[in-house]
Amino acid sequence: MGDNDTLGEHNTPQPARKLTAVVVPLLGLVAVLVGVVVAWTSLNAEVGWFAYAPLSNEVFVGNNGSFLSKETQLGVAISVVGLIVLAFWAGLAVGRRR
Repeated sequence: MGDNDTLGEHNTPQPARKLTAVVVPLLGLVAVLVGVVVAWTSLNAEVGWFAYAPLSNEVFVGNNGSFLSKETQLGVAISVVGLIVLAFWAGLAVGRRR
């Protein structure tokens, strides 16, 4: 034992922390980019109108009351999850500095 073995003097990050510090923001960024690409490629500008048809035997099935397609909604949801991961990682990084 020597002078260099005291607790708290050496704050070298463990390899798992170094890996986490790189992988988590990259996964978040990839999720945001994938979500944006999915939402952008599935955009459709079609707005359908329907009218009252009392003698029609067809059942109208709506699109969840949204003007966005299900694929666009999925892309937006993936982007939001990626942004949440990035925000969580940024909060941890700022909290570790203090």
